[in-house]
Amino acid sequence: MASRTSSLKFFSLLFASFAIVQMAMAGDPDIISDFLLPANGTVDANFFTYTGFRVLVGGGPPTAFKVLKATLAEFPALDGQSVSYAVLEFPSGTTNPPHTHPRSAELLFLVDGTLEVGFIDTKNNLFTQTLQSGDLFVFPKGLVHFQYNADAQNPALAISAFGSANAGTVSLPNTLFTTGIDDNVLAISFKTDVATIQKLKAGLAAKS
Repeated sequence: MASRTSSLKFFSLLFASFAIVQMAMAGDPDIISDFLLPANGTVDANFFTYTGFRVLVGGGPPTAFKVLKATLAEFPALDGQSVSYAVLEFPSGTTNPPHTHPRSAELLFLVDGTLEVGFIDTKNNLFTQTLQSGDLFVFPKGLVHFQYNADAQNPALAISAFGSANAGTVSLPNTLFTTGIDDNVLAISFKTDVATIQKLKAGLAAKS
């Protein structure tokens, strides 16, 4: 009986270890073909071409923070390729609020302007930097991070690359204050009152 119990414990530990390793290695699944075919099963060069960024050519700066994406949702040819792109446009004084990408790190290249960027690690250490045009900055996978154009006069333009066709974005303000979490839960968590939480929710609702 003791031997059987030991065996069960061993296999339980082995299974748990395997699951942890699999989670640590989790990402876009590898494919065993050159690329994944669309539903209709036929492709030509157009399938591998994305034209959604053409609007940036010759266009004026936006009046609010804007993100243009080339992810699996917009560009199906990325399926299985473990890569995606985003272009971030920052008018003066705008921010990309604190958020995370659960399935990928982010490598940001600042094309024009300046940006204040930062992320917080799992020990609550804050790492910040002021980027100049031509700088690169990496935001580690899954960590809360932000970007802010503190320049009162000039816009900023950045390009971000991701190691996943679907990196995902979890916006902290939206997740916390627009998803129906009970006001009392938030008030206790943030050590404030319900009225303050309701003002925050109302402010986000008005801007959406």
